[in-house]
Amino acid sequence: MTANQPFGGVYPSLIYDDAPAAIEWLCRAFGFVQRLVVHGPHDRVEHSELTFESVLVMVSSPKPEMGRLSPRSLGGVSHALSIYVEDPDAHCRRARLAGAVILIEVRDEAYGARGYLAKDPEGHLWYFGTYRPGANWTEESPGQPAA
Repeated sequence: MTANQPFGGVYPSLIYDDAPAAIEWLCRAFGFVQRLVVHGPHDRVEHSELTFESVLVMVSSPKPEMGRLSPRSLGGVSHALSIYVEDPDAHCRRARLAGAVILIEVRDEAYGARGYLAKDPEGHLWYFGTYRPGANWTEESPGQPAA
């Protein structure tokens, strides 16, 4: 990916209590590259853009006035991000060495993918694997996996 190359049409925006530390950790543990950081007062991150291959995520500090709080503040999450990697085994080793909590070890999934589920230091969930949405779709049976 080059700096001016477009990314997909969905850009997750993640909230972290310590956004500067989260940005550093996501780059070290998962291989993201920091592209842009807009700093605010008191060590806040108002906006940032991190890339991993063709994926872009945005990270910022909490914005309670907008109801945007971290999983740590909320005590849980309602989402997990799923990101394609060619070698989930190697990626998992890297994440584990950086302190990621591995919730589901690398495994072969029933739908043909191989991957793992990790939790970052503030509680966001990340699935890294060979899963590609749509790979099992068929014209004959919409909504059903291919036989």
